[in-house]
Amino acid sequence: MTAPLPSVLDPDTLLRAYASGVFPMAESASSPDIFWVEPKRRGVLPLDGFHLSKSLAKTLKSERFTLTADRAFDAVLAACAAPVPGRTDTWINPIIATAYGELHRRGQAHSVEAWAEDGTLAGGLYGVRLGGAFFGESMFTRVRDAAKVALAALVARLRVGGFTLLDTQFLTSHLESFGAIELTARAYQVQLGAALGLSADFFALDGDTARSPDGAAARSPEGAAARPFEGAAARPAATVAGPVSGKRITQLLTQIS
Repeated sequence: MTAPLPSVLDPDTLLRAYASGVFPMAESASSPDIFWVEPKRRGVLPLDGFHLSKSLAKTLKSERFTLTADRAFDAVLAACAAPVPGRTDTWINPIIATAYGELHRRGQAHSVEAWAEDGTLAGGLYGVRLGGAFFGESMFTRVRDAAKVALAALVARLRVGGFTLLDTQFLTSHLESFGAIELTARAYQVQLGAALGLSADFFALDGDTARSPDGAAARSPEGAAARPFEGAAARPAATVAGPVSGKRITQLLTQIS
């Protein structure tokens, strides 16, 4: 960890940090600054080693949840930062929220949403993309299993899109149940370096549905164009991609597990 930073986090600085293997956190939601973190042991979820349990497969196939990407990034981020039973505070402060919101408008931060049958946001997650690496930041759930199906949808999406690294930052027992492992800092840097040199597509799973009717890449709700980072291909947040069925996610994960 390093000394606290000023009260503004430049998105380009944030991307360079991820490319170097470090990420920001705040002491609390009300903290006026942030600090950088570089774990000595890094949590990663091998995309070819995701554990799809029978119960999770059953939940996906039931279509209890509608799965989308980049449909409600701000709402997902806000939900991840909100207090929940057993956790009254969060490491996501306004500095971090603002920076990730800008990355989303550039097309380099993405969310996966799980919607309940009544149309409410039941769970989801968000993270940052660079090359063939996806850095998972946080997830939340309001309905049982919602975060789990969102994670399954993310893994399928990354596999189809040609990603090779899903960084979970730290290893928890919850993530370990899905197949997550720990790497030494050195081993992580090797995987990170290889992933950064790839050109992956977060929207490959959506096919042509992730494009606007005129054939151009869909723009974010704010209409901001993507800004590539050091040659990495970026695409603005998709606004017209249709939902992906749980049955399809199950098929994809069964094929690649």
